[in-house]
Amino acid sequence: MFSAQDILNIAIRLENNGEQTYLDARQHTSDKNLQDLLNWIAEEEKSHAHWFNELKNRLSKGEDHHLMAQFSRALVEDVVQEQSFSLQEVDFEAIHTADEMIRTFIGFEEDTIAFYEILKSFIDDPAIARQLEQIIDEEKKHIAQFQQLLPK
Repeated sequence: MFSAQDILNIAIRLENNGEQTYLDARQHTSDKNLQDLLNWIAEEEKSHAHWFNELKNRLSKGEDHHLMAQFSRALVEDVVQEQSFSLQEVDFEAIHTADEMIRTFIGFEEDTIAFYEILKSFIDDPAIARQLEQIIDEEKKHIAQFQQLLPK
């Protein structure tokens, strides 16, 4: 069974892994536009991790009990077990072109959005839901930015 703390730990891990992967990826491309985009997205992922960490801290202090109650453990467990949600590391040696790298990162962003959409369905606090929706929108912008670097 997963608790709200467990789910938030997964979200934090997703964001931290994303930040580190994007920072590492800069060394594996000579494309200046892609390097700049990777830097920008890494900063956004860092900011997202911070927000999830703050939410986790509020929960651990006993605040937002309603959020804890909203997580349906059985459903979340089933969904999380069926998805990797990009928790694996990238093997840059297996990626031979910038296009392959970009497509890999688009897949990571799509996994992250899918996870957050599931998470959002359990949140009844409007302020938390709005902030999570903003993070989802930012993840979608990451995809759009990556897609702009792909050949038409």
